[in-house]
Amino acid sequence: MPPRKLALDELNRLSVDDFKDAEKFPYCLILDDIRSLNNVGSVFRTADAFRAERLYLGGITGTPPHRDITKTALGATESVAWEHVPDVVALVRQLQAEGWLVAAVEQAAGSTLLSNFRPEPNKRYAFVLGNEVSGVRDEVVQLADLVLEIPQYGTKHSLNIAVTTGIVCWDFIQKK
Repeated sequence: MPPRKLALDELNRLSVDDFKDAEKFPYCLILDDIRSLNNVGSVFRTADAFRAERLYLGGITGTPPHRDITKTALGATESVAWEHVPDVVALVRQLQAEGWLVAAVEQAAGSTLLSNFRPEPNKRYAFVLGNEVSGVRDEVVQLADLVLEIPQYGTKHSLNIAVTTGIVCWDFIQKK
């Protein structure tokens, strides 16, 4: 038989309540001053798809409820644990004090290519994703325990934050 597209009821997805009770992968996402509400909604969907523990919306990053976030999140704002934090630097310091390893996703001197990244066993990771124009702020890059870089082979210097988030989350859960 040729392949066929599955119907939604054949996908066996969790309900929102079951998702909230399900074990999450040991990581969270921190959005550092994300301007596009559509990108925020897309990150919510990715956090749901790859069972992130929490999503932090930092600084000027928009928060639900908002039409543009809801449009791209497709309900993930109801399943993913999230909170707004005004100060990403303070959050990074707090998470580090709690034992999280903070990884800035950025192009930087001394960065580790994502393909070479090996998560430490029994450690929780906080991945910081930066502003669409200026990236992760310098102070956060300097505080981070490591900087991860996605190799790129074209003419552009960066990827959309929603694409970057998907790559980082997929890579992490495959290696955990």
